Amino acid sequence: MNEQELLKRLELLRTEHRDLDAAISALTEAGSTDQLQIARLKKRKLRLKDQIALIEDTLLPDIIA
Repeated sequence: MNEQELLKRLELLRTEHRDLDAAISALTEAGSTDQLQIARLKKRKLRLKDQIALIEDTLLPDIIA
């Protein structure tokens, strides 16, 4: 993937991550008893966070000083 594609993918992942965060909050505040669904959403959110970190590391490599 080129840099433009990575930036576009990064933005999509960040949007999905925010949406999942909002969904988890809404379910928790509503007193949802479906803990399995909440756990699945949290796992998905963590996977997205890992993918975001990977792309960010690709775009902004560590500089050894």
